Amino acid sequence: MPNVVIVGAQWGDEGKGKIVDIFTEYADAVVRFQGGNNAGHTIVVKGETTILHLIPSGILHPKVKCVIGNGVVVDPSVLLEEIEAIKARGLFGNDGQLSVSDEAHLIMPYHKKLDQLRETRMGTGKIGTTGRGIGPCYEDKMARKGIRFCDLESPRAFREKLSTVLSRRNERFVKMFQTEPFDLSKICDSYLEMYERLKKYVTNTSLLVNTLIKKGKNILFEGAQGTSLDVDHGTYPFVTSSNTVAGGACSGAGVGPTAIQSVIGISKAYTTRVGSGPFPTELEDATGERLRKEGGEFGATTGRPRRCGWLDLVVLKHAVRVNGLTGICLTKLDVLSGFGNIKYAVGYKYGDKTINDLPANLEILGNCKPVYKEIKGWSESLRGIKKVKDLPKNVRDYIKRIEDYLEVPVVLLSLGPQRGEDIILSNPFTK
Repeated sequence: MPNVVIVGAQWGDEGKGKIVDIFTEYADAVVRFQGGNNAGHTIVVKGETTILHLIPSGILHPKVKCVIGNGVVVDPSVLLEEIEAIKARGLFGNDGQLSVSDEAHLIMPYHKKLDQLRETRMGTGKIGTTGRGIGPCYEDKMARKGIRFCDLESPRAFREKLSTVLSRRNERFVKMFQTEPFDLSKICDSYLEMYERLKKYVTNTSLLVNTLIKKGKNILFEGAQGTSLDVDHGTYPFVTSSNTVAGGACSGAGVGPTAIQSVIGISKAYTTRVGSGPFPTELEDATGERLRKEGGEFGATTGRPRRCGWLDLVVLKHAVRVNGLTGICLTKLDVLSGFGNIKYAVGYKYGDKTINDLPANLEILGNCKPVYKEIKGWSESLRGIKKVKDLPKNVRDYIKRIEDYLEVPVVLLSLGPQRGEDIILSNPFTK
């Protein structure tokens, strides 16, 4: 049966939560494979908004297995808060619905503190992180100094490992940042107590997911952030600390690449980004402000206003290549109603050169000017439309231009925030 990866095709915030919720209807399991609680996936059902940071978006479907893979970094206090909040609403009644990898690395208090102190010290040169300790946790993972859920199985071994790590960390905090040292016993006791409450969910999720695949189940792999925030393929260093591209689903969930049949990229009908870094189509004018207002462009995790601009097809073409996209979901088309003429970038000008690919050098990218094409907009509201043929002609023309440039079909249109305000053109689980 089909196994599908869903990734963000821009700088995150593309509406992945809603799209995952739509396709979860056809899935037996949803697997989150990277990132941490720096992600915020928003789902609106019958007027009620659910914002998820760690638990996969499929949790609103009672019969769907939800998995937090080994590639995710987990703040156990946040995970517990999220579980309790969902249960308080009468959802997630079966604890067996959620599984968390025993190999997932834990965000520790010193990770969060270091993240915040670094951003403060960098001043205007800051990356724009959420300050939730994601980057420092991934650093420790790569330096082989991380602490995983499986380490908490043995309290004695956990304390010894934490003591070794914390002694070096405390020396650094005191000398470099002049802060108070962290207390070993306090952290140890706190994390062991949280583990007692979470251990019923902790298991070998690679084995679990591969078993489901062998049984012919439909698996949906859910990414966080977006392609241009990938640590290898994004606008480095203004990126997140994990591989957000589709290939990350294999390493982050413990499956082989032969397990994947389709890769769907999510893109807004315009472009946004949060945090620092170059953004060629950014609109720092009334049009950009209108996009922000009409689109509700404020971070689900931080509340920060998002930077807004016209659709950048150069960024999307890059996403098609590095993800191997087989389809595009186009979200927030409804936001563009009434904008008059709509622009979209098909290349960049750098001095007297025309650039058609996303340059890795940020000095070059930061000095690129977008080469726009323009299409006449539409005034009609798109809310409530259920068939492509009923969309205004200019909307259909806009979609066709995107498909022609990217050489990838649009498989879903989102015309509003609510579940059901969408048109599925091609379902990767049923085609």
